[in-house]
Amino acid sequence: MTRLSGKTAVVTGGTRGIGWRLARRFLEEGADVVVASRDRGNWRPEPVAGGARVTFHPVDVRDPASAQDLMSAAADRFGTVDIVVANAGVSRPGAVEKLAPAHWAEVIDTNVTGVFNCAQAAIPHLRLSTEGRLITVSSVLGSRFAPGAAAYGASKAAVEAFTKVLAVEVAADGITANCLSPGFIDEGMGVQLRQNEAVWEKFRTKLASGRMGRGDEVASAAVFLAGDDSSYVNGHVLEVNGGLFW
Repeated sequence: MTRLSGKTAVVTGGTRGIGWRLARRFLEEGADVVVASRDRGNWRPEPVAGGARVTFHPVDVRDPASAQDLMSAAADRFGTVDIVVANAGVSRPGAVEKLAPAHWAEVIDTNVTGVFNCAQAAIPHLRLSTEGRLITVSSVLGSRFAPGAAAYGASKAAVEAFTKVLAVEVAADGITANCLSPGFIDEGMGVQLRQNEAVWEKFRTKLASGRMGRGDEVASAAVFLAGDDSSYVNGHVLEVNGGLFW
């Protein structure tokens, strides 16, 4: 399992949930990984077989200078930036009528502007890579709608549109831009959803597979988008949802 050997990956929102699952899989696949987040939280480096290396770097994706510093630090540490996963995101549920403007702004600033900042900071570095990969992260709620998800759903729909435009712009530089769209996953926000019995009961019956997805299943899809096998996949939204019907 060394499909990413010799490559450097940057994963924002990488200290917990799906982000950490992706970072760990990239390490297992031989990549050197920069795990980035606003705070270190409970994250601690773990021994990794195969010689891959991992480091933590703080970032606030809402701040363009912070995103630029992250990419420069990754290049300085490992010599190159080949894969960037713009995964950092927040959710602030609430009906439109009652949603606090500050919560709306927080979601848009993090989930949309944060992706823009990371992509803009990453492109000059990815252009120097032989096979640059930029992966954004959406959600099932980017293309399907649920009450109370106005801010989060709008932000993820924007990420999908942004990624498709980005793919057209960077293709000539040998960079691909694709979007990973998890369904209901038993990690991070998915755990909170499953613990809310009233809400979970509404969504549980919509899963053709009869279960939530696992973080490692999303990570496998991310490895595909990050590796050589996806060289002719560009501007694509890859749903990992077990056959969700809605």
